Amino acid sequence: MEKMMFAKGFIALAASFVASSAVASSPAAWKDYDQRLMKACIAASGLKDVKPVGGPIQYDDRVPVTALVLAGRYPQKHMNNRAGRELCVWDRKAEKAYVSEADQLLPQ
Repeated sequence: MEKMMFAKGFIALAASFVASSAVASSPAAWKDYDQRLMKACIAASGLKDVKPVGGPIQYDDRVPVTALVLAGRYPQKHMNNRAGRELCVWDRKAEKAYVSEADQLLPQ
């Protein structure tokens, strides 16, 4: 009897994991995730007229971040509206974006 109750509990638990992972991987969930990522990266950027270059770079859960390259123009007067690039790193757990100048990352 105990084995049967354990088996039923295990099956129910396994089913809930499968169901939750199916929802988390749906196209709508990925679209929502990408929108939150891009919105946060653009808001954290110091560039004007900023937009993503390419798509997000997903790291696995051992390094729970997603990277995104941004391009725009430097707003500072002394930069003379020069084109610039930034690398945005999105912390998936904290849902926070961090940006760093990355002009050397890609050729202009």
